[in-house]
Formats: sequence, C-alpha cells, structure tokens
Amino acid sequence: MIPYENLKRLNEPFEAEYKTAFNAVLEKGHYILGHKLELFEQEFAAYHSAKYCVGISNGLDAIILALKALDLPAGSEVIVPANTYIATVLAVIACNLTPVMVDPDINTYNIDPAKIEQAITPKTKVLLVVHLYGKMCDMDPIMQLKQKHGLYLIEDCAQAHGATYKGKLAGTFGEFGAFSFYPTKNLGALGDAGGVICNTEAHRDSLMQLRNYGSSRKYYNDVVGYNNRLDEMQAAFLSVKLPHLNRMNAQRNKLADLYLANLPSKYILPAKNKDYYDVYHIFNIRYPQRDALQQYLQDKGIGTVIHYPVPPHRQKAMADIFAGQEFPIADEIHNTTLSLPCSFCHTESEIMEVINVLNNY
Repeated sequence: MIPYENLKRLNEPFEAEYKTAFNAVLEKGHYILGHKLELFEQEFAAYHSAKYCVGISNGLDAIILALKALDLPAGSEVIVPANTYIATVLAVIACNLTPVMVDPDINTYNIDPAKIEQAITPKTKVLLVVHLYGKMCDMDPIMQLKQKHGLYLIEDCAQAHGATYKGKLAGTFGEFGAFSFYPTKNLGALGDAGGVICNTEAHRDSLMQLRNYGSSRKYYNDVVGYNNRLDEMQAAFLSVKLPHLNRMNAQRNKLADLYLANLPSKYILPAKNKDYYDVYHIFNIRYPQRDALQQYLQDKGIGTVIHYPVPPHRQKAMADIFAGQEFPIADEIHNTTLSLPCSFCHTESEIMEVINVLNNY
C-alpha cells in the first residue's frame, strides 16, 4: 500500500528535536504568547525577508484576521478564485464582506488575471488570491490591477510555503500573506496552526490585538477581538521544521519531476514555467474518467485524494450566496482532478510504482 500521505513517517526525522522542544516548553511552564512563539515569528518573517509575522491559531483565522485588520466597510467586495478550498470564502463571509468569484485559468488552476477586472466594482476593496496546489498565481498582472484600482492584496498561502514567482516568495506581494500550518502542509505543525506576515507596524499591531481579545495589555481591550493565538507548543514544533522546509520542498520537486517525465499524455499534468518555483503541496493530474481511475488506483493499493470534489459555489452552505452563478472552468477542474502521492514521506521507488500502475491503466 502506498498511502496518499503518512504523517507519522513524514515527521519521524524530526522526532528527537520535537521531544527536546516539547520538554523545553513543559519545563518553562509558559504555554501561550511566550518566547517560543516570538522566536518562530521572527524566524518565519526572516525566511520571507518580511518585517513581521504574527502567529495565529489556524489558516482560516489567519485570513479572517488579515481581512479584519483592514477595517473595511460591511458589504465590501472581496475578489476570490472560484477554484479554492472553501475556507477562503468562509473567511470573507465571516467578516461580513461579499465574496465575488472569478474563474481560474485552466492551465494553472489559479485565478485568471484576465478575468479579474470585469469583476471589479466601486465596492471592490480586496484581491484575495490563492496560490493553489503549491503554484503561485500570475502576480505581475495582479499587481498591476491592484495598483490601477487602489485595492488591498491578501495572499492565501496555505499550500505554497516556499513557492516563488520570478524569485519572490509567496506571501510577500500584498499587504498580508496568510498561512496555514495544518499537519499536511509543506510546513506542517502537529495540530492546527497558522500565521500572517506583513510589513507595517500598524498591521502587525492590529493582528496582535485581534488574535488576543482585542488587547495589547492584559485586561485592557481596545478593539473587539478574538481568541486566535498560536500556542507555544506548535510554535516550538514549527521552529524545528522550518530550517528543513527547502529540503522538503526539493524532495517534492524531485518526485513531481518523475511524474512529469514518465506519465503519458492521456493525463493532464501540472504546467511548468521557468518563472515559477512550484512546491507541489498537491500533485494533481486531470482525467475525464477521474472516479474510475481513482477506484483503479485504490484497488492497486495506491491512495489518492480529490482536491476538491465540490467547488465552493456548489456547496450547500453557499447556495444562497452564489445562486445562479456559473463558473464552468472551476467545475471542469473539480470534476476531473485527482491528487497523487507526492509528499516528503514518499520515496522515488514508491512514485515509480505509482507511475507504472498509471501507465498500465
């Protein structure tokens, strides 16, 4: 059996360091907003050459607090991609803002810059782009639109730790870069965790207040806030793993290159471009009879996942919000995409076995 992911195996190389980090937090007896969090925030900001990082409880809350920090009028419109995980849209709704969807580019699966401008109205305030599957969006035209229309830019980087566009890291283009450190992510904690990077002191201070009940001094609350703090233990675990992020991404690239070099043209493979360094949080192929292919692979002992079977605009929870709206390219992707094993936990021989099975289908 080749599982889609094996978190125990993925984390085994770090177990000794995890235990040391755990014991250090336990002995210190300081579990919330302590030194380990400050250290990770400094390290993650430095990795991105950003001024600040603020640790947040998870990726969804990271986007919510980034939106809250902009202090937008209720009902302001936020442009989001139609091909994304529902958390991106949930964050907009949670802030009493209006999500406006734009269909993706069929080649990159990310928001199509050519379709953004027609969705912009006088109520549009934010471009919320998602670097899906580990590939960054086409940022040059997006930045041009940001400047032309005076919009804020938030990057959802939950699947793009270490990815670059023309040498510039995901999360460093806009006002905020929002990250999830869910255990399966390229930089994954051992539980829920998230963070936001930014470059202004005002934005950092706002995020720090919002994550801690609206307080910058204990028992004094200046704004309406939340309990969205990243705890010391997860911060300590992330500090263990961060120095290995580039190596883990390189392993994913090595496995992805095997797929790209050896799979036949009947499978639609991820696009490669010299301007992008992809980190393959997800290695997806597309195939018209996706469900039959997934069953075949399962019968052969190969685990796969569909990211995602139902697009946000077709979810029951979104029925009223997107009623009557059609996003055909997002539908096409969700109906045909299949994610193959491609994790730091996998070996080249395992991926060649997957390739052989796919080639015999």
